[in-house]
Amino acid sequence: MALMVHLKTVAHLRGKGDRIAKVTFRGLSFYSRVAENCEEAAHFNEMFRWPIASRLDGNEMLEIQVYNYSKVFSNRLVGTFCMVLQKVAEEGHLELTDTLIDDNNTSIKTSVTIEIRYQPMDGTVGVWSDGEFLDVPDDRDGMFAFETDSLLSGQSHGSGTSPGRSLQGSIPTFRKAGKGVFSAMKLSKIKSSKDDHKKGDEPAVLDMEDLDRRAMRLAGTLDPDTISLASVTAVTTNVSNKRSKPDIKMEPSSGRPVDYQISITVIEARQLIGLNMDPVVCVEIGDDKKYTSMKESTNCPYYNEYFVFDFHVPPDVMFDKIIKLSVIHSKNLLRSGTLVGTFKMDVGTVYSQPEHQFYHKWAILSDPDDITAGCKGYVKCDIAVVGKGDNIKTPHKANETDEDDVEGNLLLPEGIPAERQWARFYVKIYRAEGLPKMNTSIMANVKKAFIGENRDLVDPYVQVHFAGQKGKTSVQKSSYEPIWNEQIVFTELFPPLCKRLKVQIRDSDKVNDVAIGTHFIDLRKISNDGDKGFLPTLGPAWVNMYGSTRQYTLMDEHQDLNDGLGEGVSFRARLLLSIAVEVLDTTSPEIICSTEVQVETVSNISESATGKIEEFFLFGSFLEATMIDRKTGDKAISFEITIGNYGNQIDGVSKLSSSKKKKKDGESEEEESELIQNSSEDEADEDRDLVSVSSTPLMKPVITDRNYFHLPYFEKKPCVYIKSWWQDQRRRLYNSNMMDKIADKLEEGLNDVQEIIKTEKAFPERRLRGVLEELSVGCSRFVALANKDVNQAGRTKLDRERLKSCMREMDSMGQQAKQIRTQVKKNTVRDKLKLVQNFLQKLRFLADEPQHSIPDVFIWMMSNNKRIAYARVPSKDILYSIVDEETGKDCGKVKAVFLKLPGKKGFGPAGWTVQAKLELYLWLGLNKQRKDFLSGLPNGFEEIKAAKMGPSLQSIPPVSLVYNMKQVFQLRAHMYQARSLFAADSSGLSDPFARVFFSTHSQVTEVLSETLCPTWDQLLVFDDVELFGEASELRDDPPIIVVEIYDQDTVGKAEYIGRTFAKPTIKMCDEPYGPPRFPPQLEYYQIYRGNCTAGELLAAFELLQIGQGGKADLPPLEAPTDSERGPILPVPLGIRPVLSRYRIEVLFWGLRDLKRINLAQVDRPRVDIECAGRGVQSALIQNYKKNPNFSTLVKWFEVDLPENELLHPPLNIRVVDCRAFGRYILVGSHAVTSLRRFIYSAPDKTSNNWATAGDVIVDMDAEPLIRKVDTVVKLDATEDESDREKKKKKKKKKGGQEEEDETDERVLDWWSKYFASIETLKEVCLFCLHLRYKCFYDLLLKGSKMKEKGKEKKSSKEKKKGQAADGSDKRPAKSRVDELVVYNKELESEYGNFEDWLHTFNLYRGKAGDDDEHPLDDDRVVGRFKGSLCMYKLPLSEEITREAGFDPNMGMFQSIPHNDPINVLVRVYVVRATDLHPADINGKADPYVVIKLGRSEVKDKENYISKQLNPVFGKAFDIEATFPMESMLTVSVYDWDLVGTDDLIGETKIDLENRFYSKYRATCGISSNYSVHGYNIWRDPMKPSQILAKLCKDGKLDGPHYGPGGKVKVAGRIFHGPTEIEDENGLKKQTEEHLALTVLNHWEEIPRVGCKLVPEHVETRPLLNPDKPGIEQGRIEMWVDMFPMDTPAPGPPIDISPRKPKRYELRVIIWNTDEVILEDDDYFTGEKSSDIFVRGWLKGQQEDKQDTDVHYHSLTGEGNFNWRFVFPFDYLIAEEKIVISKKESMFSWDETEYKIPPRLTLQVWDADHFSADDFLGAIELDLNRFPRGAKTAKQCSLNMIRNDHELPTISIFKQKRVKGWWPFVARDENDEMELTGKVEAELHLVTAEEAEKSPVGLGRNEPDPLEKPNRPDTSLMWFLSPLKSIRYFIWHNYRWLILKVLGLLLLLLMVGLFLYSIPGYLVKKMLGA
Repeated sequence: MALMVHLKTVAHLRGKGDRIAKVTFRGLSFYSRVAENCEEAAHFNEMFRWPIASRLDGNEMLEIQVYNYSKVFSNRLVGTFCMVLQKVAEEGHLELTDTLIDDNNTSIKTSVTIEIRYQPMDGTVGVWSDGEFLDVPDDRDGMFAFETDSLLSGQSHGSGTSPGRSLQGSIPTFRKAGKGVFSAMKLSKIKSSKDDHKKGDEPAVLDMEDLDRRAMRLAGTLDPDTISLASVTAVTTNVSNKRSKPDIKMEPSSGRPVDYQISITVIEARQLIGLNMDPVVCVEIGDDKKYTSMKESTNCPYYNEYFVFDFHVPPDVMFDKIIKLSVIHSKNLLRSGTLVGTFKMDVGTVYSQPEHQFYHKWAILSDPDDITAGCKGYVKCDIAVVGKGDNIKTPHKANETDEDDVEGNLLLPEGIPAERQWARFYVKIYRAEGLPKMNTSIMANVKKAFIGENRDLVDPYVQVHFAGQKGKTSVQKSSYEPIWNEQIVFTELFPPLCKRLKVQIRDSDKVNDVAIGTHFIDLRKISNDGDKGFLPTLGPAWVNMYGSTRQYTLMDEHQDLNDGLGEGVSFRARLLLSIAVEVLDTTSPEIICSTEVQVETVSNISESATGKIEEFFLFGSFLEATMIDRKTGDKAISFEITIGNYGNQIDGVSKLSSSKKKKKDGESEEEESELIQNSSEDEADEDRDLVSVSSTPLMKPVITDRNYFHLPYFEKKPCVYIKSWWQDQRRRLYNSNMMDKIADKLEEGLNDVQEIIKTEKAFPERRLRGVLEELSVGCSRFVALANKDVNQAGRTKLDRERLKSCMREMDSMGQQAKQIRTQVKKNTVRDKLKLVQNFLQKLRFLADEPQHSIPDVFIWMMSNNKRIAYARVPSKDILYSIVDEETGKDCGKVKAVFLKLPGKKGFGPAGWTVQAKLELYLWLGLNKQRKDFLSGLPNGFEEIKAAKMGPSLQSIPPVSLVYNMKQVFQLRAHMYQARSLFAADSSGLSDPFARVFFSTHSQVTEVLSETLCPTWDQLLVFDDVELFGEASELRDDPPIIVVEIYDQDTVGKAEYIGRTFAKPTIKMCDEPYGPPRFPPQLEYYQIYRGNCTAGELLAAFELLQIGQGGKADLPPLEAPTDSERGPILPVPLGIRPVLSRYRIEVLFWGLRDLKRINLAQVDRPRVDIECAGRGVQSALIQNYKKNPNFSTLVKWFEVDLPENELLHPPLNIRVVDCRAFGRYILVGSHAVTSLRRFIYSAPDKTSNNWATAGDVIVDMDAEPLIRKVDTVVKLDATEDESDREKKKKKKKKKGGQEEEDETDERVLDWWSKYFASIETLKEVCLFCLHLRYKCFYDLLLKGSKMKEKGKEKKSSKEKKKGQAADGSDKRPAKSRVDELVVYNKELESEYGNFEDWLHTFNLYRGKAGDDDEHPLDDDRVVGRFKGSLCMYKLPLSEEITREAGFDPNMGMFQSIPHNDPINVLVRVYVVRATDLHPADINGKADPYVVIKLGRSEVKDKENYISKQLNPVFGKAFDIEATFPMESMLTVSVYDWDLVGTDDLIGETKIDLENRFYSKYRATCGISSNYSVHGYNIWRDPMKPSQILAKLCKDGKLDGPHYGPGGKVKVAGRIFHGPTEIEDENGLKKQTEEHLALTVLNHWEEIPRVGCKLVPEHVETRPLLNPDKPGIEQGRIEMWVDMFPMDTPAPGPPIDISPRKPKRYELRVIIWNTDEVILEDDDYFTGEKSSDIFVRGWLKGQQEDKQDTDVHYHSLTGEGNFNWRFVFPFDYLIAEEKIVISKKESMFSWDETEYKIPPRLTLQVWDADHFSADDFLGAIELDLNRFPRGAKTAKQCSLNMIRNDHELPTISIFKQKRVKGWWPFVARDENDEMELTGKVEAELHLVTAEEAEKSPVGLGRNEPDPLEKPNRPDTSLMWFLSPLKSIRYFIWHNYRWLILKVLGLLLLLLMVGLFLYSIPGYLVKKMLGA
């Protein structure tokens, strides 16, 4: 879509002069050329064209302004013409002549004639192709002036503009340097139009209101939330379609090793399958294995063991490692044990989780040898992967009481089903081609001499790695084109938790096999897990492998590249493979159970399966080769281009066997014949002789300067061309290209928005709306274009599925973009920006095509027949298509290519120097489409063909191009300044100079010594720069300028600091030198060193064409002004920034921790401050050791700085040591890069801030006011008693009994408070985590709907958190426990490092380290300067200085304390440490705490805690210190060792001084409630009322006024609170402390001076170890209180010693068993019976197991015992853990403390005399929550265990006594639970005291004996009374039979008697007797 305006003439003008017109539409303005000396009419006759992304709206406006043009002053407006484009939108074409209107909206005579065309969507091809944007016929400026006040587009109704207000540069002129760099005149002054005539060179920005007023005037009503700003960058970026952008980051990042730490905590296992097992968990990562301890006879062992693995490998290698958890049954020294089940996951999956971790998740175990079996159990673990610099936020490790929902917390990434199925992964390997030779040819020649045959020198096979398993094909001996036709089958759970599959071609060798090439297949890219998704599938398709160069050497230095590390530098081979997955039905009988890898043969596939082979043509032309490194500069050089093996002359062609005819290009015979078949006859004749020319002729370089050479390609540019044959799979690349282009566009737009936000420009939301519009249009365009490739040869299943899913994704992305666009408002910009960034990642992911087609193109620089440096260009980037969007982004464009060294040589400083810079033109396409291949070159050349070709052949490509058009330019580089440069010298500074390269020229600035922020202020002039091509093209598209910054060293060559790219603004000789484009503006360019930033450069570049008149026509240069600097030209006035006078005040406080310099101590330091050439020195510190503070606190200096804050130069702080004889030594320096945070802004008067005595204070007592300003803060402690009672009742109903022990006042201690607070923290954390997880995944799925919901939830939760922190009483569950705040991080990060007025500046010295040497900046810190800065513009208003008590000596730093030494009592409370890094071989540590402050050191060595990684210290340490000498507190945790020195585990440093002086009052945290006794006693020697009074006095506030009824008034705010307090005797007293405390807790609500005061808290600090920088070694929970010694002494420290476990005794009486399964068969009778006994234990490892006596020969499963077990144990109520202390082994030095959950295990066994007892069943009861026992044996069933989640549970600690029936269970062969018996037991819990009072005996012993059980007699041995037992047996076994027989006999008897007597009776009856 485009709108075209043809501006023909402007008539009826008054007077004579130069005219210029400006045409504006949708915020984008074009200027016409200047019509010179016209009188009546100006004939412009120019076309303007706007590419538009959204449909033209009928009420948008077009605006034309005509100006009288002036070279010197700003242009004067003649008149304006505005029209609504309704008619144009309807008809598409319109011509008209109309009059202009002037400023006052009155019509004037002057008329304008225009023609407008509008081309709607359907009529075009390219929407956002760069080509279409930029063929604007008459765009003379290259950068169009762009109006802020007409950003209104979309539904807006045009834009009115005031005369002369054009703003240039509000969009970057150059967006090619890595980051978008906005032009620097960002925030210039707002001026009225009158000023504009005075200063023509300074652009003005309209202010917002002005803009909105204008819009209102024109538009009537306008909703600012609908305006969007389309991409202007495409037009304004000065980049035409001919060139593409270079990437500034030079170094490949992937191959370099990095530090990783993987920490795994194995907590417990559950539901392990197997009987009575002794499980061990093995944790395996790669080849490292670690084991937990063994737990005996339990199916749910509890370990809580922590393992740490350290790695130093490249990220790719790390993320492919497999983490394997396996449970092994009964492993010991002699046997390896049997595997129960395993779980596998790769490290990458963990790393891609939020926070890089899984926390408290259950891993499902499966058996790799039997895939038909189900789950083998669960292991609960935490897994975290930490890279350098990642900080992991662990949820708080409190008491793990949460009852685990196993199914809901599985160790699986979101979106993966819990029930994973087994699947077969089939990797089919068909064949390979183009392999390199992998052997020396000596042996081959010997063989050939003997046998006479020529062998291929490689024996390849393919190896595939997947999920920790590997399979390999057979070896094909001696074959460059091996054919395998084999498939490798993996069996793995689906979806697999391993992301990548690694396919490697290897060469089989007798000594060792080496990799030829490696390819990784990302399973996420070849499958889709959505509803309409598909299983992983790939191919059959060729994959290309890249690696080291192809010539064979015995020791290949780049072998790593062949293993897939780093970027391959040469084509190695291509492999034809396919992948398929079949999900198994494990129930089918014929399935193979094992997961071993299998290799099978498969049938061959047809040639055409991978696509039709087409002939491709690659053309390249070298327009320029400069910056050639001087090492290679002395020999002749040529460049070679290769694609696959085509064009590779030295080592590409594998020699073909003699049977094949040798061809020049090394193509085989088949390819040749195919070629003939495929082409028509005449074409074949013509191409037959076309020999590829793949390298340029040798040429000797010419010197450019000391470092670089260039090749003299002046008029004659060499060309290369290569023909190659590949399967035609261009469609894949086309789709990728389309998505890549959308993504590039999106990225550019997002950079814009970020830049607008960063530079605080107006309306970032409009630009974001424009970005979203472009995105949705791009997406719909993709769907339209991608749909056409439906039936093409060689399309694989993946092609079809991928196309479907890409189209779905793009379609939904387009829809979402539209939806989000409507939601973008000013306040939501940042949120929406994040959402849109997710789109960008998704686009990049989609665009990456997993199935390759054409290999990448390599450009090599050759010298002396050796390969020196290379560049790799993806073939898709240069692929041609007739559809614009599908063309590669660099196809047919001139691209600046930087060559780099191959492999590891490219790392580090060697890789940062450019080996060569090429201006290169590339074109790749089908040979049939070859006719366009030169169309993108700069015009004005003649082709030179190779000599031997006949003249008749037209289509032969040229071997070189000769340019007969050349333009001469002068380049002016205005090098103003650089900042934040890399420190290259050992002093911590650099001596920087800049070297500017343009084409074949280079110049340097002067060297400025000892600075990181040089202001060169130097103009470099390059005369007579010759550029080839047409003038207009060059103007649109100049070559890039490279600026390199070096550090000058006195000896040796200059050291490289960094590099940046820029584009000049161009003036052709027929253009005027004047606004809006000239003089150019200074801009910031980011300097890169490798991949890291190394500073910024502020400069401007202009390229001026030298016409016929020579240099005289150019704008004049000013002469050197500065006599000292010699002939150096300064940056001219129009370009250097406008300066104003500023005053900078410096607060000098003191110096800290200065290290020795050259072994001498610093004794008399001084600080020098310098900014923009001015500065000030501090007073000299006379004796640094005695007092490191300065005597004079405040000094100031005045300096001229740019008005624009963004251009402010850095401020340098240097510390020098004044030695004897006037020598000065630099100690260290610090550069403050941005002064913005120190700019003083006067407080505004309106908010009653500077209320002096005369002001009337508003009294807040008035009712309405209270309602309006919510200042009445109610503390919930005053809640009515009745409410509380109600709550209690409610609670009782719900939860059964209320917890009595916890809230009983006597039991409460500091730990109660701590655990209550942690609960609060956990609730909040879990919620946030839940929210984060949800957002993390929902962003990708649902876009924005989720966000709104989340916010509502969150806000309510935060309210809750607020209440919790205030100690409020909202949750009845923990009603009466006061809480403190537990920070999950350091306290200072919560309070801005306590730099509210005292800032700490680190002083650096020494060379900055790069990544490989790893000296972090911390190692360069040689001390710290404490002080502050304040800068303001002069003159300052009077009122401030007039204020009462203003001390002129202190300037802006009024009311700061004095810096004299002060004595302080420092009290450090160390609560506990978590997740310490193991320090001993056994994977544990013996930690103790060491505290250092100044010279005092407290070692708590004797109280070390044995073998514990989560020690609870619970200690307070008191140290007296004198600030400032001793202000850095170090808390370290050491590991105690019996022999040798103790090792440091980790340490943390706290700057106490900043805390002490901070206004947040971090000396002693303020608790939420005030009490004078008990666990919550007030710690501070000053009471709340005293603190409040002091704060009010210091802040010059009115108050506090205590009023009746519990009110207090401070600064006009009223607070309520209770007024009574209980002392320890329970007496109530009146007090104001509660009120004062209420105010302190809400101090942030006080105007002007209010801020959040530090509450009573515990902070969690990471422990770091200098040997492992950046990786946490654990965390420590602690807090610090400080009390000045001149105030009253504080009370004793709070007792936080660890809670002693409470001694309990559990008495378990086993009464009876029933229905126990019968195990034994009787010898004589074959009878089933069991000899039952019950075993029970409580503590971990069965060491206290107790058995009942045996109930022999139970025939019914009934057993009677009446037996008592007694288990004494120590128990921590708060943590719900039993504490055991015991020696780990016989060799242990001391006992180790273990904490385990209280679980009672009862087992039923069958006793055997001669063999081992048989285990029958077991039950485990968690004493805190177990099911209530059944009343009778009948009611007792398996459901009590199966549905334990639903059933109510009880805790023995509350019930004390429980009796009932519980089931015994075991698992049968099919792992089903079965009932194996029932037990009637009674549990009775007593405390140790009670146990002493009423002791009981074990078994049936005294005291309190149980009666003997009533057991049947047969339980005695049957041979003692055989008759009895026989009777018993007979009766027992045959009783029913006996009864039946008796019954039958009775019946028979009856019948017999009946028959016997019936005749007699009958006779009697008959005879009637």
